[in-house]
Amino acid sequence: MNLSGQTVVVTGGAGLVGSHLAGMLADENDVLAVDDLSKGEREAVPEGVAFEQADMLAPDDVARVIDEETDIVFHFAAHTDVRVDDPEEERRVFEENTEMTYNVLERMREVGCDALAFTSSSTVYGEAPRPTPEDYAPLEPISIYGASKLSDEGVVSTFAHSYGIQSWVFRFANIVGPRQRGNVIPDFIQKLQDDPETLTILGNGKQEKSYLHVADCAAAIRDVVEHADGEYNLYNLGSKTTTSVVDIADIVADVMDLDPEYAFTGGDRGWTGDVPKMRLDTSKLSAFHDVPEASDAAVRRAAEQLYDELR
Repeated sequence: MNLSGQTVVVTGGAGLVGSHLAGMLADENDVLAVDDLSKGEREAVPEGVAFEQADMLAPDDVARVIDEETDIVFHFAAHTDVRVDDPEEERRVFEENTEMTYNVLERMREVGCDALAFTSSSTVYGEAPRPTPEDYAPLEPISIYGASKLSDEGVVSTFAHSYGIQSWVFRFANIVGPRQRGNVIPDFIQKLQDDPETLTILGNGKQEKSYLHVADCAAAIRDVVEHADGEYNLYNLGSKTTTSVVDIADIVADVMDLDPEYAFTGGDRGWTGDVPKMRLDTSKLSAFHDVPEASDAAVRRAAEQLYDELR
């Protein structure tokens, strides 16, 4: 799909990925960022991007922001916290993520909008024993968040194959960058600001995952939408290498010019549902996008940006 001269709606448009993508597309498209501001910040929406506060759980709000003029929806709105242990909150994450996705697709079908880009997650793979290509199976998520994203993928697939809504689905690595909160990097920065001598690390610190800077993530999304032309297009987004939690701690400490002692809470998981090793096969993406080599470089870039914001 040519992303030029289009009317674009970005749900979750005041969040990390949504705000960056909206800004990237705004030069050549009419972009509307939509967010309920439960986690996103109005100030994150770039200049040149229109904004509407709306809740994708409310059908009237969905109808207000997606209409007959909409050419493509980038549906990024979701409950994104994977660290959920409360049963009631788990149920809310699962039900509301799926409901938001269904509401968006149902409205698109009503108004004849036939293009959707959707952010899924690498958590759908669960504890895979090797780097996962997009056709890896079986998919066995171990968190409610991962289960909700897998459910969403099923809904998107149904609307793509049965109702002609061309779809691009992205299984994300850990996306990092400025304005982010609640991720391991800002958490470490804030802990070290409170106590420069000791840093508590959840688990044993050996958890190892792919990290991708948000600017690279937005560029990859744009390239996939512009070049992949199937009915249902599924792509991993990540870097070629991984970074351990201890390595992240070392990078953050170096950026802050500190040398703290590390204290580990123990076990191979940081929390219930944490995947100790997440490694994505990004060879499919590399067909038309330059996949970043170094996960560490993304972590350092984000740490420098976040430290500038938080000090």
